[in-house]
Amino acid sequence: MTLRPALIPTARAGWLVAGAAPVALLIGALAPGAWVIAPVIGLALVLLVLLDALLAGQVEDVSLTLPPDSEVGGDSWLNVSAQFRQGRPHQVEAALATDARLLPGGRGTVPLAATEQAGQGWRGTLHFAPNRRGTGAVERLWLRWTGPLGLGARQVSRGVAAQMRVWPNLAPVRSPAMQAFLKDAQVGLIARRMRGEGTVFEALAEYEPGMDRRRIDWKSSARHAQLYAKEFEAERNNQIVFAFDCGQAMCEPVDGLARIDRAVTAALTTAYVALKAGDRIALFGFAARPEVFTPFVTDARDFARLQSAAAALDYHAQEPNFTLALATLAGRLKRRSLVVVFSDFTDPTSAQLMIESIGRLTAKHLVLFVTMADAELDGIAAQRPGDMQDLAMAATADALLRQRALVLSRLRALGVDVIEAPHDRIGTRLIDAYLAIKRKGAIG
Repeated sequence: MTLRPALIPTARAGWLVAGAAPVALLIGALAPGAWVIAPVIGLALVLLVLLDALLAGQVEDVSLTLPPDSEVGGDSWLNVSAQFRQGRPHQVEAALATDARLLPGGRGTVPLAATEQAGQGWRGTLHFAPNRRGTGAVERLWLRWTGPLGLGARQVSRGVAAQMRVWPNLAPVRSPAMQAFLKDAQVGLIARRMRGEGTVFEALAEYEPGMDRRRIDWKSSARHAQLYAKEFEAERNNQIVFAFDCGQAMCEPVDGLARIDRAVTAALTTAYVALKAGDRIALFGFAARPEVFTPFVTDARDFARLQSAAAALDYHAQEPNFTLALATLAGRLKRRSLVVVFSDFTDPTSAQLMIESIGRLTAKHLVLFVTMADAELDGIAAQRPGDMQDLAMAATADALLRQRALVLSRLRALGVDVIEAPHDRIGTRLIDAYLAIKRKGAIG
């Protein structure tokens, strides 16, 4: 494909013109009769720029490739390649216009280098990390290359029909640590049963020192003239619902990614463990109204359905309606379930509505509330103030932290289990909390 380039001066040419202007002014001042030299110099520079741009050659083809799928916050890449003829490009660079979920501000540049193999043209790679889920598109590509002197350049522009689907990040699920845990833990690939705790009777075993005496089966012991104890296993086939607040507070970034994306990663990691343990998983998303409610998934082989549903959770710059959302969720759950609510709050009014709605949900279901610790507020409150402004900021941050602690204590008073941890630890904390609840048989 042959593209028609535009000829443009480079920054080096601009600096050369700027340097030549005082020289022309000095000639005009010292030798007025030689004023004709100034336009001659200007014309020579223009011709030099045009000649250099022509020596840069023609571009035959420019193309862009990127993988069709990526994960939010994960390492990704795109390649730009170009083929030239009849010229000697000195420096080649591509600029991209993309969806803002792919590149910061929707803009990016890629320097291209000549390949070692003859005829392979110029290539460049841009590494990036998508910052939001959804489908991101590369909309336009500009290619600019300079001549041997670096004074003149040529530039072409073309539309690009390339898209990348950005999925939730499942790096914790694929990690060697998680796979080792699933193989060796009481739940997982070996499908062992969680004996010793729980509510479902499993078998009788000879009593050994250290066993809970309350589990001794006195009737069986009397028949066999030997002490026997009951063994229980954790109940399987529990219903677990991960409920996501997709409102304004959860869309704010923490360490480069929105809180909702951090929550989705933690939830999917725990969901994978729960599916291996034989439980049933559903996802529920809401903002001003309920957005997503999936059917219950019962097999780990259908985990991709949960991933697809989580990718559909949108970002909303509005306050969530906890009353409508949790009432809708409670009406759809026909049996006692573990409801894991991911949310955050910024003011006492919204927190009060959230507490009331979660309180009604605890009447029938077991509720686990997960929120990310606000490291920024912690840092401001703990920082030693250097002036009155710093003191005022520290006092305000301390007041907000006190309000936050009060809200969480009120949730605990309602019987809600609360997890508050840094964003990089909520996944492990959530798995630990799930396993503890399952061992106790508290869901059924």
